[in-house]
Amino acid sequence: MTAVPVALLAIVVVLPLGGCSFDLGSWGSDKERPQAVEQKPTGTISGQSVTDAQGYATRGQALAKSGKTEAALAEFDRALTLDPYNVPALYGRGLIHQADKQHDQAIVDFTAANGLTPQRVEPLLARATSYLAIDKAKEAASDLDEAVQADPNSAQAWSTRGATYERLGDKAKAFTSYGRALALRPRDEAARSGLARTGG
Repeated sequence: MTAVPVALLAIVVVLPLGGCSFDLGSWGSDKERPQAVEQKPTGTISGQSVTDAQGYATRGQALAKSGKTEAALAEFDRALTLDPYNVPALYGRGLIHQADKQHDQAIVDFTAANGLTPQRVEPLLARATSYLAIDKAKEAASDLDEAVQADPNSAQAWSTRGATYERLGDKAKAFTSYGRALALRPRDEAARSGLARTGG
């Protein structure tokens, strides 16, 4: 395994908060919920409904966007107490844990979010970034391989995949990934410098 400059790791570690949004739009919609979730009882949980959980998650996203992470975390926790299948709350809480360098906790949340929405790139990309932060580059590479299959048009996934394979010493896969990232996002300086380092 070749050493990768510290600056490269810093770029990879900050990607999810810099490029992933707390606004996950349709993630909370009923049509994207797994069948097992659709079959769970509706109604109320301790006097509150799953709809209330969606409200907590939405408030958590707004608080997180405005930098009020402690309050956001509390809202995400409330949402998950009412609805453990609330993907926006899982993902948002994972991003907050990741920003606080609590990568093991972030990985748990991103894994749960990925299990509920396996065709979405966001939890895979976020989990890969936490894996990289705790020196689990092989696990990160596996997630990023899946992420670029789930969304071949995600420049961020391709760029992070390039950095990960560069870290693993696989210059060919790194070069290809950086090239795909640049084709999708021509002003991606991290991908451009990665392409130069790996033979472009």
